[in-house]
Parts: sequence; C-alpha cells; structure tokens
Amino acid sequence: MKVSARVKDEWLQIPCRDGTNTVRWLGEEAWRKYQKLLLGIKIDEDDIINVIQEVRKTRGGALLDPDDVIVEVLDNDDFVNIVLTTDTQVNVGAIPDELKHVLEPVNSSPSNFLPAENYVFVDGSNLTTELLVNLGNGDFKIKLSKEAINNVMKSRSLVETFLEENRNVYGVTTGIGSFHSVYIPPEKLNDLQQNLIRSHAAGVGNPLSPARTRMLLALRINVLAKGYSGISLNTLQGLIDAFNASCLSWVPEQGSVGASGDLAPLAHLALGIMGEGKMWSPKTGWGDAREVLKLNGLKPLVLGPKEGVALVNGTQLITSIGAEAVERAQRIAKQADVVAALTLEVLKGTSRAFDSDVQKIRPHKGQIAVAQRLRALLHSDTYPSEIAESHRFCNRVQDAYTLRCCPQVHGIVHDTIEFVQQIIRTEMNSGTDNPIVFADRGEIISAGNFHGEYPAKVLDFLSIAVHELASMSEKRTERLVNPALSGLPAYLVEDGGINSGFMIAHCTAAALVSENKVICHPSSVDSMSTSAGQEDHVSMGCFAARKALQVLENVEHVIAIELLAACQAIEFLRPLRTTVPLEDVYATVRNVVKPWDKDRFMAPEIESVKKLLVENKIWNAVRHHMMFYHAPEEQETRVFSPTTTSLREERARPRSNTRGALKRKSCD
Repeated sequence: MKVSARVKDEWLQIPCRDGTNTVRWLGEEAWRKYQKLLLGIKIDEDDIINVIQEVRKTRGGALLDPDDVIVEVLDNDDFVNIVLTTDTQVNVGAIPDELKHVLEPVNSSPSNFLPAENYVFVDGSNLTTELLVNLGNGDFKIKLSKEAINNVMKSRSLVETFLEENRNVYGVTTGIGSFHSVYIPPEKLNDLQQNLIRSHAAGVGNPLSPARTRMLLALRINVLAKGYSGISLNTLQGLIDAFNASCLSWVPEQGSVGASGDLAPLAHLALGIMGEGKMWSPKTGWGDAREVLKLNGLKPLVLGPKEGVALVNGTQLITSIGAEAVERAQRIAKQADVVAALTLEVLKGTSRAFDSDVQKIRPHKGQIAVAQRLRALLHSDTYPSEIAESHRFCNRVQDAYTLRCCPQVHGIVHDTIEFVQQIIRTEMNSGTDNPIVFADRGEIISAGNFHGEYPAKVLDFLSIAVHELASMSEKRTERLVNPALSGLPAYLVEDGGINSGFMIAHCTAAALVSENKVICHPSSVDSMSTSAGQEDHVSMGCFAARKALQVLENVEHVIAIELLAACQAIEFLRPLRTTVPLEDVYATVRNVVKPWDKDRFMAPEIESVKKLLVENKIWNAVRHHMMFYHAPEEQETRVFSPTTTSLREERARPRSNTRGALKRKSCD
C-alpha cells in the first residue's frame, strides 16, 4: 500500500507496507522524507516531537485521527495533506468564497468537482450560456463529436502540408504581433509555440475560481472543436482530459485588453496543461502543475507548430464570464419583478397601471412581459388579496414611479439581457482564432475574429441595464422604511429608538447603488495601442465582463434587502393576507429568516436571502402560480381604483350622503 502525502508544497509518495501503521506514523514518515529529499537532512524518530499538527484527506478535507490504522481510513494510492505545527493557519470563515480554493486547498474540494458521470458532446456550434455554466459547475464531462474530430483532423492536415511546403504562415513560420515579419527556421517552430505560452502568461491578480476556470477551458475546447484552428487532435484531447479531471491552471483575472483576444489568461490556462506553473485539482489541491497532472494520470502537453497560437487567440475569458453574467442577470431580473410586486402590495399600491391595454399601445416585449407577471402576482379574481381589498377605496390617485413604472423600467432590462445573450451565444460558438484555417478551401487567413468588441460592448450594456433594477429597488426600500411614505413603523421595527431596524440596511442598498454608478462606466469606450502599434485598437472586454459580475453581485444584495424589508412590512399588515403567490414568496423567505421583533445581527440574513435569489428560489416559488394564472389564457381582473377614472366604475363606486362625494379613506 502507498499514499501520496503533501508536505508544504511538495508531494511525496509514502510506502505504507500492509497499512497497519497509524496515521500519526504516516505524518511523521512524510515529514522525515521531506527533510531527507528536499533539505538533505536525516532525522531520527526521537527528533520528531510535536511536528505534525494534523493529517487530512485531500479530497473532502476530512480530519484523520492520528491513532487510526492507515488501512482503515485510507485507500491505496490515496492523497493526504500533512499540516505542520509551523504552518500558518487561516481562519476559513474570513476567506471570501471565490478565494477559498486558493487559501484553503485542503478544504476546498467541492463535491461537484469530483468526476461527473454524464458527458456533453461538443462540436463548436451548440453551446448555450446555461450549459456552459453547468460545465463550469462540474455537472458534465466533455467528448468531441465525430464531426468535430473530422474537422480538427482536416485543419491540422492543411497546417502540416504548408509546413512541408515551407510556406510563410503568420504565427506558424513567423513571429507574432510586431514580430510578424520575422522568419522562424523549421528547427525552432516548436520552440516558438512554447515560448509564446510562457511569455504571454504575464497576468496578475486573483486567480479565477475553479468553476470559472472550467468554463474558460470548456469554451476554449468548444472553439477549437470547430476545426478552424489547426490544432492537433492529440493536443485537443489533452485539454479535454484536463477538463474532465478538473486539472485547472492558475489563471489570473487581470491582464487582458481583449484583442488579440484574451492572450494572457489563455496563456496561463495553457501553461498549466503544459506542466508549468501552478495547477489545482480536487485530488491534490494547489501544487506544481507537472506533479498535479501526474497524480491525476495525465501528461503535460508538448506543443507543435501553430498550437501555441491556437491556444491563446480568442475571446474566451470575456465570453465565459459574460455567459455567467447573462445567466445571473436573467435570474435576478425575473425575481426583481416578483420582489417589486411584493413591495407594491405592502405599500398599498394598485395594479391598474399594469393593464394590458396600457402595454399594447407601447408594445415593447419586455414591458408587456413584466406587466403580465405583475398582474399574475397581484390582486385578481384568480388570486384575491385581502391587503388590496383593504385600501381599494383610498384617496391615492397615483403611485410613485418605482411602483407604477416597473414594466417600463424592468422591461428594457429584460430586453437588454435577451439581446446580450444572443450576442454572447453567437460568440461562444464562433471561430475566434488567428490565423484561421479553412481546410476545405486550402487557405490559412490572418484576420481579426479575435477582437473582443462584440462581447465587450454588450457586457457594458448589461451592466448599465441591470443596474436599473437596483436603482429602482433601493428607492422602493426607502419608501418601505420611511414612515412618511409607507404609513408603517419607522425602519420597520417596533420600539424605534431602542431598535434601529432596517435603517442601515437601506444605507447599504444606497451605497451599492452608488458604487454601481461608477462601475457601470463603459470599459469598451477605452482603447490602448499595444504590440508596438500593430494592435492599435483593443476592446478592453475582459474588464467589461468582470465588472458586470461586480454589478450583478451588488444588484443581488440590493434586491435581497428589499425582499427582507417587504416581508417585514407584511408583519404590520397582519392578519390580512396577500395573494397566494406572494404568500409563497413570504414563506420562502421565512424559511431562512424569522420576523424582526427587535434588533439582531442583520448581515447574515441579507446573505441568506441573497442566496435564495442566486438559487432562483423566489422565482420557483411563484412560477407555477403564474402559469396557472395565464392558462389557458389570462382572465384579466379590472377592479375599481382611484388611479383610474371610468364611467362604469363611477356608477358603481360608493358615495357619501354629503353632496354625493366619494367615500375615500387614507391608504395608510
């Protein structure tokens, strides 16, 4: 029996004979070997006193009892991490989720990065944003379709033909960028490709998370599978094997200008699979890339002519992050409609502004869809609301814009997301290499498909659009916590003064909205000349993508705060009940956050409700109700409202005995 043990940053193989020694012995033996092999120091057993703090299984991070017998808790060829008493310990609770895999490799092997059972066949044409996110999350492995295999082999054959004929091909027999006119002799062609990866791996900043690195790798595989890159089938299969084992290179998130594509991030991605730099896998945590590949049964890539260029030219970092942003935007936008409906209900607004005829005379797709959702959630014959009935004859003739104009403002957000998704999906399934290999035509053309302007522009649009959801939401939260606007207790808590309630939660929402105003400044309006003027216009799309995620993160928090506040407001309207769909929203929130009767630590509750939104649980709570409301077709309810003047309702509404005046009461 043998076990691979990690001491500091080195992996050591420890023979365990029949495995009847203890875990304590394993830790001490690993330390002894580390001292001998790495430091040239021979240590006697008597010298190993209180050196080993703990031994953990690498996969899952389970802590092992030092007195347990090895064979009873470990398998042959298992992996363990040896933590020394001198190692710096990190408080896991203080580490952001996106960096836990960096700082806590022992405990950061989520189960969804263990080998998946299901496969997705890729051919360069059929990836969707949803599927790419699922690939990032570890739901599937990848295989090439037969068509993709044939296309890859044909394009590689043309590259090899041109090599045999000693043709002059950019990036194959010449240098790259401003070195495009430098001829490379045949014996140096492989060196060119490997040097290109090493030199271009010049990014900085935090590494991508495992999920985002998987998305990046999956998308690069998809583009290469189109068969326009000239990569060999063996090299492409090496990328697929690394993906399927979740052997993920260290890819810093900063350093791309978005043309010629995402050069630095893609070079880092390739570097690890070449066995250089750092790499992470669920089996090993972080380690030397060559060793991580070896421990996963893989060999480093050896690049041939054209293959380095094929691995780094393209917009895959912009586009993979953009795919995640689009998916998150779709989820939060639909749920923002639901939360807005709940806030309107507790603020005693009216649904008459959402009348279908109002939308038909300004027939934007998103506006119509939002109004339909709001009608399905608010008071109707299908889903009556006691809260709505309680104030139907009040004296309010108009609601504020953040209530009344939800279809018009939220609607354009939905339309923008749909537009962005179309562009991102096209980009995901596009050939973005340079030069491009047209095997059927027998040509290799140097062109500009690597330029990231398309995804850069639309991701700037996406940030600007989804920001409006938070802008509207924060104003609605302000109305909820302000007694002059809501008629509810100040800051939605009893005993104000002793309790501050939602006072600072609203401040947090305001701070995030203000922050978004700065982040939404378009990245793609800028350009810097690079590569000695050869690459004289770039997209800056990588930052457009990264800041889109920052904007979305802020939007999710702002809407979580509104949702918390709206559910708290309902407590002051009880025993009245709202519609069935909105009661289900309330119940979903109350499953994770109880009502406020006095001040308590609020930040964790904001995070809990944000998690509901990220996991789409608020939408799932109402989706079936909306489907029922609209099936087989909507029976629209038009009740009396002081916001509407109607001959029919004028005759029906109640009157007082004093000069026929309408009996009206305050909405408060």
